[in-house]
Amino acid sequence: MEKNKIILDTSAYSAYLRGNSEIKLSIQQADEIFLNPVILGELLAGFIMGKSQKKNRAILEEFLSSPRVRVAAIDEETSERYAVIVNHLRKEGTPIPTNDLWISASAMQHGLKVATTDSHYLKVQQIITHYYQAD
Repeated sequence: MEKNKIILDTSAYSAYLRGNSEIKLSIQQADEIFLNPVILGELLAGFIMGKSQKKNRAILEEFLSSPRVRVAAIDEETSERYAVIVNHLRKEGTPIPTNDLWISASAMQHGLKVATTDSHYLKVQQIITHYYQAD
């Protein structure tokens, strides 16, 4: 049986913390949950700009300590996937934010479903997107 593997983009992680029941269920049902360095960078930047940096870092560290959670490396293969996605979206005239291109490339590389509240991932034909309404 194929494993249920997801990558949580920054919006989905934040919605999960705010108690989004659909994303919570998606996380509970996942065999493996991935983040990547881009997502971690976005989260950490948000923590620095927010009022609860220490608390949010502690929650993230606890989340990352789960045996089901992994951080997908960004490497040369990810860069190849990034280039394919960028080229396709430019030809279609439907660009998306650069960080989300890298998240999409990680999803494509590792066969992950993207859990997100950002609808622009639906433009990326090379990935499977689980789009959830933001709370």
